[in-house]
Amino acid sequence: MVEKNTNLVELSSAISGDFKILGALDRHNLTPSPIDHSTKNSISFCSKTTKDALQIIRGSKAKVIICSNKLKFVEDDYKNKTLILVSNPKLVFAQVLRKYFEQKAEFGISPTAVIDKNARIHPRVYIGPHCYIGRCQIGEETIIYGNVHIYSNVKIGKRVIIHAGTVIGADGMEYVRNGKGEFVRFPHISGVIIEDDVHIGSNASIMRGVLRNTVIGQGTRLGPFCSIGHQTIIGKHCLIITRSLIGGSASIGNHSRISMGAIIRDGIEIGSNVTIGMGSIVTKSIGDGWTAFGVPAREVRRSE
Repeated sequence: MVEKNTNLVELSSAISGDFKILGALDRHNLTPSPIDHSTKNSISFCSKTTKDALQIIRGSKAKVIICSNKLKFVEDDYKNKTLILVSNPKLVFAQVLRKYFEQKAEFGISPTAVIDKNARIHPRVYIGPHCYIGRCQIGEETIIYGNVHIYSNVKIGKRVIIHAGTVIGADGMEYVRNGKGEFVRFPHISGVIIEDDVHIGSNASIMRGVLRNTVIGQGTRLGPFCSIGHQTIIGKHCLIITRSLIGGSASIGNHSRISMGAIIRDGIEIGSNVTIGMGSIVTKSIGDGWTAFGVPAREVRRSE
């Protein structure tokens, strides 16, 4: 586990928004830990605002705890620990981890990576071992871990993270039968666009477009083993969780969530701010703001 020697004034520089510190500002050797498995050198967080939150915080061994500013403390609560009060403890804890404790890949290209001579790659990227990079474009501070295969005609934005084993730009399942009933491949002549700040989990598959590009919108997260069909368009800041399957030519609006193992039929339109439940099979289009689940998925409630 990563340990950081810091004081609380320095640590608080990672926090965006208002905060209040109760307790000592001394320098500590801190290690991130769950609040219920902490030690005297731990930094942790508690998002709860219910009655048991105070009991959890008081019983924790953690030296520093990021907790809700909705809670009311007495002096004894921070006599032997430091409390940082914020509106969103989990978010702030993530900010602190990213700035001080996360191990970041150093920019550079592995000597075992195979890269097309016509690829346009920003000098500040990381490309891991045994990757293949075709005639594509890769933006600044993008991180591509090992054994990723990126076909030609793929455009990847800035600060994208692509985990090991992912394939981007392969053909989708688009065929037409001839007079003998044999399959004839329909040429996929378009590509894939991955916008800025997208994260793609391990062993995902994103297929290139047939006549228009497949698009993954800015800030969207794809989990491991997800499959995105040809010329599907996914909006900004969506969460597509592990093993979700999205058919070709589907579309998903902004800020939508596709839960684990869901299947979206090809050609389906999913609106913005939609939630699709775990394991659901979506066979009909769903408008903005709906939560839907089941087999087949049914709309059960709509947000205001």
